[in-house]
Amino acid sequence: MADMNVAQKIYINPRKLLLSKWTATVPLNKEKHFVVTRLIEPDAPDGLVEFVELEAIYSRRTCVMAWGELRNTDRWRQGWQP
Repeated sequence: MADMNVAQKIYINPRKLLLSKWTATVPLNKEKHFVVTRLIEPDAPDGLVEFVELEAIYSRRTCVMAWGELRNTDRWRQGWQP
């Protein structure tokens, strides 16, 4: 039986993240709704997306994080949810 304490991971295509909407399950600085505003790629021309820039909808504050963190369903939900 699978360990229930392990965060569930979902599949996300990093190339389709731009302008996607996300809800933080635990608000960050009293903000919970975010949109991906930029994909940060490595210098190599054929490299994969490493990081994304998220912008908070309410304050327009931005933060950069590894895109793979969005796969953790204990911390992020895809779309804007109440």
